[in-house]
Amino acid sequence: MAAKEKDILNRLYFVSGCMFILALIVVYKLVSIQFFQGDKYRLIAKETKEKMDEIPATRGNLYAEDGSLLATSQIKYDLRWDALSPSNSDFNENIVTLSKGLSQTLGNTPAYYENRLKKARSTKNRYLFIARKLGYSEYIKVKSLPLFNKGKYRGGLIVEEHTEREHPLEKMAERTVGYERQDDSGYYTRVGLEGAYGSYLRGKEGRRRKIKIANGEWKPVGIGNSVDPRDGYDVISTIDVNIQDVAHNALLRSLEKYEADHGSVVVMETKTGEVKAISNLGRTPNGKYYERLNYAVGESHEPGSTFKLMSMVAALEDKVIDSSTVMDTENGRVKFYDRTVFDSKWGGYGKISAARAFELSSNTAFAKMISTSYKSNPEKFIKRLYNMGLNDKLGIEIIGEGDPKFPYPGDDNWYGTTLPWMAFGYGVQLTPLQTLTFYNAVANDGEMVKPRFIKEVKEWDRTIKSFDKEVINSRIASQKTIDQVKEMMKKTVERGTAKNIYSPEFSMAGKTGTCQVEYWIEPGRYISSFAGYFPADNPKYSCIVVIHKPKKSIGYYGNIVAAPVFKEIAQRIYSDTPVVDEVVLPKKSSSFVENDYQKYYTNVNKGHSTIPNVIGMSGMDAVSLLENLGLKVKFRGSGSVRQQSLEAGAKLEKNKIITLELS
Repeated sequence: MAAKEKDILNRLYFVSGCMFILALIVVYKLVSIQFFQGDKYRLIAKETKEKMDEIPATRGNLYAEDGSLLATSQIKYDLRWDALSPSNSDFNENIVTLSKGLSQTLGNTPAYYENRLKKARSTKNRYLFIARKLGYSEYIKVKSLPLFNKGKYRGGLIVEEHTEREHPLEKMAERTVGYERQDDSGYYTRVGLEGAYGSYLRGKEGRRRKIKIANGEWKPVGIGNSVDPRDGYDVISTIDVNIQDVAHNALLRSLEKYEADHGSVVVMETKTGEVKAISNLGRTPNGKYYERLNYAVGESHEPGSTFKLMSMVAALEDKVIDSSTVMDTENGRVKFYDRTVFDSKWGGYGKISAARAFELSSNTAFAKMISTSYKSNPEKFIKRLYNMGLNDKLGIEIIGEGDPKFPYPGDDNWYGTTLPWMAFGYGVQLTPLQTLTFYNAVANDGEMVKPRFIKEVKEWDRTIKSFDKEVINSRIASQKTIDQVKEMMKKTVERGTAKNIYSPEFSMAGKTGTCQVEYWIEPGRYISSFAGYFPADNPKYSCIVVIHKPKKSIGYYGNIVAAPVFKEIAQRIYSDTPVVDEVVLPKKSSSFVENDYQKYYTNVNKGHSTIPNVIGMSGMDAVSLLENLGLKVKFRGSGSVRQQSLEAGAKLEKNKIITLELS
């Protein structure tokens, strides 16, 4: 009996000891958490119940110079459905009318939607896809349908809102307008104007503290715990939508006619360097064309005979020739070492002046002219080209400018034939925009200006930054040389290689170019080009047309493939802006519109309760005004507002859609 009692006591002592040790461990852990790890666990608890949520900024708009939108941000809605949220009675009562409503709003048959919704219900699908990228009006229609109008928990509708960038001009100037995208690592991909001026357009995101409440929802906490986002600034470009439309369609017609691989057109204002139009079209496998790459900015290639202008300017400036120097084209075939230079005319042109050689685009004359003049000192020719700024990038803001390439005596790629071949545009590389900038400098009496795509950056009606003319080279050559080559380019159109585009109604000046490419891979592939300006005597615009790999059996010479595109653009611009003496009349405007315009510009930040009258305003100003008042703006056309869908004076409701008809 005593032994049994002792055994019981031992067990009791053991259990008591274990409980004591366990108590010590608990006490130790409590002390450790409270005094040594308290901050860590308090932070975890806080992070679980609180968070700083980002508030995205609204990206600014990109406009053409007349106020037409080139790029704007619009809110889009993706809709899905939680099939388990509605009760059986709600689902059965509304399934038929819901399916009919979806059919009317989104398309497809009512049976299609009814079957999908029932199947999702049976398979317990809690994330059924309904629609993607809906506009605000479509979203409201779907949200108001039976069952979906019961809210998130009873109706099961899941709404995912996001902002998308839209281009009202669609595919026209798409690569120039471009985009800016940020990946998960924070790296930006920047293309075109959107990428170049993203620092102005994107704005700055805000932050807001939120706490977690019931059902996993997050609720904002206090006004003082948030930082409002700063919306992006608006950027006003130099693009003229009318000239852009003309250039785009003229290029497209030529590409389709000659079944070319790709091509580009740039139109630039002579005095300021403002780019009024830039079109880049590439061919798809099925023969369609779209804005694939920005060839005008990024594609360096051998310019061919358009480079003869650079060679002529260099030779005249160095006084190794004058415009009347006689060149013997022999029989149209001149041999340099083991290679032969050919003229397009069989038998050559005989003995002609340097000026006439330019007009007729004689390869043999230019090869002999440059080779003879610079053979003993080829560095002199190259340095002259460098001094004119041809070896430097333009430094434009659009990312991806191609590198100009010139061989130099002593380099591995310098041969005995390099100098004569450079004379007519082989062995060197320039982008179309770089070539045009030189031609524009000649049109501008020797002043080379940097191509410019942007006029100003604005916040509402306040100018943040203006972009003015930037001079790259104040004088690329003497006025005498400039006057001589301008006359040569004028004669090229009147009686030279481009006489097929001559018109007595309006004057043009320029130079044709035909360059064989990839002859070591596939003979018979060419680049057809034309660069010049108009009017010839008082240049207002310069323009370059470059078309790659037209089908040889249809046509490939620059005067046949590219020059007519130049003429069409010049002709259309002439018809829109005829060169005549103008009488400036006093500008009349509606006092009602002007007063209303000034009133809303002055008071917009004070808040409004009614819809403003924007008829008569430019599209740019009207969209900015209405968006800042919280309205969703849709528009058709370009220019000034001629009609608005919501009547002026009506009650202002946030997020309501207003449609503008532009003239």
